[in-house]
Amino acid sequence: VQLVESGGGLVQPGGSLRLSCVVSGRIFKVHTMGWYRQAPGKERESVAEITSNGIANYEDFVKGRFTIGRDSAENTAYLQMNSLTPEDSAVYFCKARVAPPTNPWVPRDYWGQGTQVTVSS
Repeated sequence: VQLVESGGGLVQPGGSLRLSCVVSGRIFKVHTMGWYRQAPGKERESVAEITSNGIANYEDFVKGRFTIGRDSAENTAYLQMNSLTPEDSAVYFCKARVAPPTNPWVPRDYWGQGTQVTVSS
């Protein structure tokens, strides 16, 4: 199973970016998908997650600014980030809980390599 994130980059304060995460490989089902971020010198923190039924949860610091979505048919999750501030600068990681076809009742978490988001003027 592989996760590949894309969409990061450099944006000015107040700007927007849209991150994507594609899950591929031997998959029976992709359960919850989530976005995390890690800034230099800080621990990795949760940003938002979305269940296979489309129920989304957000950390308080992104509510009203970020929107998580998914296309279950394409095993893809998105993170629309608006009103970005320099404090949002970090490497953003995607995580997916994936059930393998060999043992669909025992899912495990997989992580992507991350995509850099830099908010600066």
